[in-house]
Amino acid sequence: MPDRLPPPPPAASLLRPLARLLRPLLRLLIRSGVTYPLFAELARGLYVELAAEMLSAPGARTDSRLSLLTGVHRKEIRRLRELGDAPAEVPPVVTLGSQIIARWLGLPEYTGPDGAPLPLPRAAAPGEPSFEALVAGVTSDVRPRSVLDEWLEQGLVELDAADRVALNSAAFLPRPGTEEQLYYFARNLHDHIAAAAANVAGAGAPFLERAVHYDRLPLPVAERMEAMGREAAMRLLIEINRAALAMLEEAGEAAPGTPTRRVNLGVYLYAEDERAGQAPAEAGP
Repeated sequence: MPDRLPPPPPAASLLRPLARLLRPLLRLLIRSGVTYPLFAELARGLYVELAAEMLSAPGARTDSRLSLLTGVHRKEIRRLRELGDAPAEVPPVVTLGSQIIARWLGLPEYTGPDGAPLPLPRAAAPGEPSFEALVAGVTSDVRPRSVLDEWLEQGLVELDAADRVALNSAAFLPRPGTEEQLYYFARNLHDHIAAAAANVAGAGAPFLERAVHYDRLPLPVAERMEAMGREAAMRLLIEINRAALAMLEEAGEAAPGTPTRRVNLGVYLYAEDERAGQAPAEAGP
């Protein structure tokens, strides 16, 4: 590992939080039919891949060194090298749909005084806001009518009494089990864990990783807290999206070859029923 990083926490201290961290993920894997051998094969390959990345000098990435770091046998490491890596791809539905919705929520010509997305006519005079203009601002490879038909079928939009295209709140939540939802499942959890892991390791300035948490809440209080959290989180995300689009409009796209940075600001909310007699945890931010 690079010398500039502080010593990581000892392995033994990570096992208990790791067990809690993995529980909801393993429940999902079991329900989805991902057996332990499949998970173990995936984890084995990732151990070797990440250990190789952490060795700064290519000459140090020998099978023996990787075996020492990971505990994976050298024969397995050779087998994994022969398999190679499958390239990670972003589903087209994610790249197109998220950009269109981001512009609909963030550009002033597509939102009302309260910041809500406006119902849009299917087509309008050049220079006026419309669904066709919205889609054309993102891509010229897909016809706006094709996007509209697909989104009507998915329930992301609906046509109002004036035959305008109105965005549904469901647009913020991909349908369960779809390619789009699984993409964000991996992306958002990866970035949340990456931020928390970097903070535990003390690698640079801390990332924002905070939560407001209360246990032993009466049900009406918990329900009100959830509703307040959803409303406040959506306001924050829409405001940040609107500001980011405005800054991009002003700055323009980065020139080829210039440094760029990826930013993911996420918000989560989780609630569950507590067992009788369960010990309370400390409450607060």
